[in-house]
Amino acid sequence: MTELGRLLEIAEAAVDVAAGVVGARTPGALHFKGDRDMASETDIAVEQAVREYLAKVTPEIGFLGEEEGVRAGEGELSWVLDPIDGTVNYIHGVPLWGISLGLIDGTTSLLGVIDFPDLGRRYKAAQGHGAYRDGERIHVSTVDQLPEALVMAGDFAVGEDAAEKNRARFALLDLLVPRVQRVRMLGTAALHLALVADGSLDASIMFSNKPWDTSGGVVIAREAGALVLDAEGNNHTVASTATVAVTPALSEALIPLIHQATRA
Repeated sequence: MTELGRLLEIAEAAVDVAAGVVGARTPGALHFKGDRDMASETDIAVEQAVREYLAKVTPEIGFLGEEEGVRAGEGELSWVLDPIDGTVNYIHGVPLWGISLGLIDGTTSLLGVIDFPDLGRRYKAAQGHGAYRDGERIHVSTVDQLPEALVMAGDFAVGEDAAEKNRARFALLDLLVPRVQRVRMLGTAALHLALVADGSLDASIMFSNKPWDTSGGVVIAREAGALVLDAEGNNHTVASTATVAVTPALSEALIPLIHQATRA
């Protein structure tokens, strides 16, 4: 087994730990981090459990969690966890939320496991090893015309400078709505990227890039054949400020619209 294969098995075991914590709890009390930005008690419990598990089995690898920050490792490798991606959906009983765990080397996503307990789906991938949903190999769609494309848009910003940040999002919607089949917004970056990977969606455009939201899904989408880019059309990294995943046949039509929206 390759080293990435071994680490992918560890990642799946860590996500099993997380799923067990979620399954045994209700959301509990909410902890507010900012304007309409909150974590549930379950978010915190999941992160603590996964952090503890990974510290035991891979103590040399760092850890970044959305709720409790960074634990340094011995090198450039770090696990990156969103204990519940789509917390607002989760606390409202909407089944569109997931547990997302990635492994990064510096700014490069190496592997990812995303579990959607309420949907009964698990996605995984490791660099150079392909992408899988529930054990079956997955690939991006073959859609090559915008009028046939189902496109996901990322959430609107809240909090400080939200109005300024949302200008590009509104501009993008103005450009997409008359050109694509439909625009959707699901409230979870991990699910956006996973659905591009399995061909259910044709593109996902998010003018944000929090590493816990995207590190797991980026490698899954890439291994399924998606182009994963920043807003300028360059290869996406952990340091990018936007996350665009698109089936290759649509990229030439879509990227100019993104450029136009960000310059609005």
